[in-house]
Amino acid sequence: MLERLQKYLSRCGVASRRQSEKLILAGLVKVNGKIVKKLGTKIDPDKDRVIVNDSSISPRRLVYYVVYKPKGYTCTVSDIHADKLVTELVPKDPKVYPVGRLDKNSEGLLLLTNDGTLTQKIAHPSFECEKEYEVLVSGKPSELTIRYLQKGTKLGEYQTKPATIKLIKSFSNTTLYRVILKEGKKRQIRRMFDKFHHDVLKLKRVRIKNLTLDNLKEGEYRKLSPNEVTKLLGS
Repeated sequence: MLERLQKYLSRCGVASRRQSEKLILAGLVKVNGKIVKKLGTKIDPDKDRVIVNDSSISPRRLVYYVVYKPKGYTCTVSDIHADKLVTELVPKDPKVYPVGRLDKNSEGLLLLTNDGTLTQKIAHPSFECEKEYEVLVSGKPSELTIRYLQKGTKLGEYQTKPATIKLIKSFSNTTLYRVILKEGKKRQIRRMFDKFHHDVLKLKRVRIKNLTLDNLKEGEYRKLSPNEVTKLLGS
């Protein structure tokens, strides 16, 4: 089956589709020994040989991991200032990347993969992928505060989208909530509650779309089944 060259480059992990188009226009891509600069050129992945920067390329082996990220791990593939990286919790080959983020002091479900299409489906706000959290906060937020947070509130210049917030349990000086978002701005939940003077004491992500932690313990991982991947892709 024929495939657009820039899509093939992206599927092989060379670069994003947009960056792949730039590589083609710059004359850095050859098909069967000839430089191709025309966008939209189609190739036969089973027959044609593609070379980028003098290196032959081929599709990657796609892998998908669900990880129970413990507190103290940083969601990046490299950081000279980080003591522990989430990528250290899964096999090194092939290289994978965290989908979205959990800040260093948060824990719970994290997806790692080398599939750019799936990453886009999960991370880009336009797809409104549900992410569910258990959130322990200081004090007892008023019903009015919770209504404000559910409706959406200003965080700097950004207006948060509506959220689902349900009470799980109230303690003497703290309150536990279930929070469901369809977006994921940096430290969003912490900033939402902090705006109303309630510190987030513990934050645990328990679900991304159809994925849950199941019986995973802190620091453990498992591979996704083909059926789980299909559901995440929405096919």
